[in-house]
Amino acid sequence: MALDLIPDHLREKYEVHEWKHACAILATDFPAEWNDLLALLDDFRLCQSWITSGGGNKSRVADAIDRFLVARGWREKKFDTAVTVDGVQKDSPTHKVDCFKNRVALEVEWNNKDPFFDRDLNNFRLLFDLRAISVGVIITRCDHLQTIFNRLGRGSSYGMSTTHMSKLLPRIEGGSGAGCPILVIGISERVYAEDC
Repeated sequence: MALDLIPDHLREKYEVHEWKHACAILATDFPAEWNDLLALLDDFRLCQSWITSGGGNKSRVADAIDRFLVARGWREKKFDTAVTVDGVQKDSPTHKVDCFKNRVALEVEWNNKDPFFDRDLNNFRLLFDLRAISVGVIITRCDHLQTIFNRLGRGSSYGMSTTHMSKLLPRIEGGSGAGCPILVIGISERVYAEDC
């Protein structure tokens, strides 16, 4: 099983799913990026203060993940894409990928509206079909974190129409990522920390 490529202690801390051999592709063809992802998962803590403080344009969770990966050479990336039919070129715009390195695209969906998953999966599909990426990775939150949010008085800020695992999995299982290998990582209560 390809998920066995993820060390046991990390599989115990996160909810992990893959499609189309994403782990094997990452570990074999992109070992540096794979090691970056494993190091990120090993290092990451979900700080209570990130939940209790108000939001903004970018969540503290996404910012922490971005900073960790940027220090390892990952960058936000916009792709300029177009389709040519019978000599007529039409732009085929994509949205920026949160973190990109060497054909691996990573999106962090912490507390956005759930249609952001459709945008991400469509982007992965298009970029994979155009041979611009080889694997897509999405980091989101596990459903059971709602209990912690409720206990901290922030439950209404993390509603059912926001991005979380049970909103993502049916989309992927229904084929929204098409042929793109996808790795999904769910942030769980096992990485929650009150003192960071």
